[in-house]
Amino acid sequence: MSADAQTKPPAKFHLQEAGIADIQRAILAKQITSTGIVELYLKRIQAYNNACVNELSGILGPITTIPHAKQINALSTLNLRPATRVKWGFDERKARSLTDSADSDPKMPDALEVAAAQDRSFQRNGKLMGPLHGVVLAIKDQYDTFDMRTTSGGDVQYANDRPPEDATFVKRLRDAGAIIVAKANLAEYAVDGARSSFGGTFCNPYDTEREPGMSSAGSASSVAANLVTCAIGEETVVSIRWPASVNSLVGLAPTEELVSRKGMMGAGLSMRTGPICRSVRDAAKILDVIAGYDPKDPLTVFSIERKPAKPYASFAGTRLDGVRIGVIREYMSKKLFSRADEESIEIVERAIADVRKLGATVVDPAPEGALFHGCIAHYAPELLNSALLRQYRNLFPADKPQADLITSLLDMRFDPARVPAGLTLRSLNSPGVAGEGKYEMNEYLRERGDANIMTGADLISKATFYNDPNFPDRKQARETAERATTLDTSARLQTRFAYQNMLLQCMQEQKLDALMSPMSTVPPRKLTLPREPNANGRPPIGWSFIGQQGFPAITVPAGFTTQVWDRVRDGNGTRLADPVAAALPVGVDFLARPFDEGLLVRIASAYEAATKHRRPPPEFGPLAGEP
Repeated sequence: MSADAQTKPPAKFHLQEAGIADIQRAILAKQITSTGIVELYLKRIQAYNNACVNELSGILGPITTIPHAKQINALSTLNLRPATRVKWGFDERKARSLTDSADSDPKMPDALEVAAAQDRSFQRNGKLMGPLHGVVLAIKDQYDTFDMRTTSGGDVQYANDRPPEDATFVKRLRDAGAIIVAKANLAEYAVDGARSSFGGTFCNPYDTEREPGMSSAGSASSVAANLVTCAIGEETVVSIRWPASVNSLVGLAPTEELVSRKGMMGAGLSMRTGPICRSVRDAAKILDVIAGYDPKDPLTVFSIERKPAKPYASFAGTRLDGVRIGVIREYMSKKLFSRADEESIEIVERAIADVRKLGATVVDPAPEGALFHGCIAHYAPELLNSALLRQYRNLFPADKPQADLITSLLDMRFDPARVPAGLTLRSLNSPGVAGEGKYEMNEYLRERGDANIMTGADLISKATFYNDPNFPDRKQARETAERATTLDTSARLQTRFAYQNMLLQCMQEQKLDALMSPMSTVPPRKLTLPREPNANGRPPIGWSFIGQQGFPAITVPAGFTTQVWDRVRDGNGTRLADPVAAALPVGVDFLARPFDEGLLVRIASAYEAATKHRRPPPEFGPLAGEP
């Protein structure tokens, strides 16, 4: 039984915006059952999870957008047996397996059967079965679930579309009482674009003509529209935090080594698993369950003895006295970015003031300043030497002897004025891993052991792909990955260590406990319009660099825009059109040292409690008769 459920008096239960504590209080007060919770969410899925775009040539052809579609297509597979699925009116494409039409194995209970078992247990002893009893989740379809198909969005002809076992964290969720109702749609193979060949296009519930974020956006939009309690996403770049930000949600991308990647299609060196919820406390409760060492994922060995002695959720509070937070002004430049960024920057300016009011000491270099410029200039020559050579070849001519290169680095080390002026947080980047895409995918497929899809080449030759110039070419991406012949993780591991060392030094020199910045300063584009281009190192999808070096980050709702500047095609190029009125969510990021998720929960929960910026999408309100 959770502490919240024990201490708060029962109140009338409302499904809209219900959190974990609300659900469990209602169950304990016998206002509702686990079965009742699942059925309420299924009714919302039935009402709101249909096609949100026009598909005039079918699911694989070009699409056009629908204003106010009141649908999001966020969930691609439902955890229902065939007869139950038909009874609820869901079509065959939502079946939990397309290769097992009977689906009668008693060892694979569906969501309603799991809920019924919980209800019987509660009737017998009056106790919750675990910390997530009654909590209804969606899992990004990149992760293995033994009872539901797993294809990472690909329309692939598996002999058995179910993997042999759950991902490690999925099993932990089930053991804690969570009810998994669906697999979430995703950008195919977890790259970019709000579309998959199997699941189709998915949309932002705040404006169904716009993208709902990066590859985990099906997870996020299903939470935003109250189709589930929480969901699980995966982040390599910004795919937990950006979908959370543009869906007015909390997205927690933990230290990579804290949560197992076992049972994930294409797990890589920068990928991490985390919760997307409507509140900080709920995200912390999910992290409490999934965090920790897994012998099947060697990276998690670093998490041993690194979890706090008390639950992450217990760090939630309302004040930030004694906490020093640095503002990453490098990510907030109106002069260097574009008009499309300005209102989001202003919203985060207000978040800085709010954090200061909560008692935090805010270290702010002021607008157009830089928090870490001097520190980076000091440490870069020694820690980033080879990276500097690659990035600034004009300063290190290849025709000079090697000794001259060392001398140049030493000159920079002792005279930071010699360091290139453009070397800032915005210009630093994480190198790719040669051959990683092919190696990790083929490793996964060998372990899965499917009789028909045994290699990455099979994923190409035995699949159908969508064809739409407005979205990335997934077949071409898979073919490019399969052409690799060598695996080299050395550059990525070396630069990750170097960057982490440098950033920790920069934080320590200013005695910073945490950092804050915009999650992204560019609102989500319309699905068929061009993406805003990079501007002086500012990516259009959100800031990823620090998180990719192993620093945990959490996104919290910070407010809504009043207007946006869309980019449109103009001849052979693009331009910013006149602004249009649009209330789109904006998130603020808080970042901390590796394994300091407890501090992030403290900061984010205090900010959340003081500001209460989360609002549900207005066109996805309660259904008739919904409590």
